[in-house]
Amino acid sequence: MHINSKKNFIVYSIVLFAVLIVFNMISRNMFFRWDLTDNKMYSLSESSKSVVSKIDDLMTLKVYFSNNLPGEYGNNRRYLQDILEEYAAYSDGNLTFEFYEPETDDDLQADAQKSGIQPVQLQVIENDKVEVKRVYMGLVFMYEDAREVIPVIQTTTGLEYEITTNIKKLVDSNKASIAIASTSTQIAANENIVQILRQRFNVRNITLDSVVPSDISTVLLNGVSDSLTIDERQNLESYVASGGNLIIAQNRLNVDIQTQQATPITSDIFEFLSNYGFQIEENLVLDKVCGKVNVQQNMGIFRMAVPMDYPFLPIIQNFNEDEAVVSGLEGLRTMFPSEIILDSLHNTSVLFSSSDKSTTISEFYNLNPDPKVNPVFTQLKEKGKILAARSEVLNDVSGQVGQVILVSDSKFFADNGGGASPENHIFMLNAIDFLLGDSELISLRSREITNRPLEEIEDDAKVKWKWANILLPSLFIVGFGFIRLRGEKNRATILEELYD
Repeated sequence: MHINSKKNFIVYSIVLFAVLIVFNMISRNMFFRWDLTDNKMYSLSESSKSVVSKIDDLMTLKVYFSNNLPGEYGNNRRYLQDILEEYAAYSDGNLTFEFYEPETDDDLQADAQKSGIQPVQLQVIENDKVEVKRVYMGLVFMYEDAREVIPVIQTTTGLEYEITTNIKKLVDSNKASIAIASTSTQIAANENIVQILRQRFNVRNITLDSVVPSDISTVLLNGVSDSLTIDERQNLESYVASGGNLIIAQNRLNVDIQTQQATPITSDIFEFLSNYGFQIEENLVLDKVCGKVNVQQNMGIFRMAVPMDYPFLPIIQNFNEDEAVVSGLEGLRTMFPSEIILDSLHNTSVLFSSSDKSTTISEFYNLNPDPKVNPVFTQLKEKGKILAARSEVLNDVSGQVGQVILVSDSKFFADNGGGASPENHIFMLNAIDFLLGDSELISLRSREITNRPLEEIEDDAKVKWKWANILLPSLFIVGFGFIRLRGEKNRATILEELYD
């Protein structure tokens, strides 16, 4: 369009202004972002989009977040605002948020503290001196008559998962019921995992000598060290046959690390598990990828605790990516697991296994953590051993399908074992969501894992890389110097030819 008169200029400006308005209105709900991070941390996941699309009434988010925060905390505020804008864009107008600065208003401070957000003390450098400031970094979700709170946001790691989980808790009014089961001879503390599960589920303690209530969606059972009674076994079998879900942590030996003794478990629980295609071998699995224990050793005139690799504590990094339960996981911790053999006649699948630097021991169990006196630590060369698996159980009469997940570590979710590990918590939540047919949060949990351990390399490779790091920088510098010197000589030659 040629602007050859005042009238044309006005028309042109109006058209341009209208196009910009329409473009902004479209881009508000239709946009695209290039996210090159490994776990796509700056883009809203499909799981979060699915959860936020289920909001069918107005959800209000009050963000009590101080301004002008130092360093990373200021970045956290910007990241939070960006991600909340994406939530709002995908909510079809059902989610709104607003930022407040409580330190500027006494009423706002009282409102924040009433909602469960307390001020946090931070050390900041202002006017060339260190000062302590009271700041607010919290978020309140309000939906219908309910509310949820994130009292402190100190890091962006896991923030999307927290926000989506709180939205899901408010939107899903009917919580599933999970049971922690125990037998007449079993006492185990599970407070860590119970506390995690109660954030999303109704958690109850039951005993297997009574019929499992029909409203229980999933039963968790710690390792059994004695035989089940007739009633306990019958109730457990009836529950699975009626379409119930069972997660059981069970190995083949009782291990006492203090006395360094391992004794086989005599129980009909193994016969019960064989009905679903699981056979737990009477052995212990050792893995070169493992946790550490402190061993007292003489260091001159002192006796000190020295951390040593302990292959009896495998760290799991080998997952079946075809299984949604473990897809995306990077690490789990186990203690004295046994090998699982799967029966091909049943509908079973592997969940995870040890690394390809493993072995097993049976009959004689040398549990000494010192590699100088435990020769089995030098034999870690076998392929991975199955340590967890899943079985689907079809009831031919009713057509109902029950599922059993087995982890061959009796303390996998107990307080005195893997129950203290955040990685294990993620696996348990994934397993329960999968068994309930709710997979929205599984991929999101996996995406928030940021464990990136360095791979172990052989001693010969270490020596090669050491000399490469020593020699290559020097060779590059010398080579660069020769190139510069040659270039200067060529330049000098050209100048001499020009002025001769």
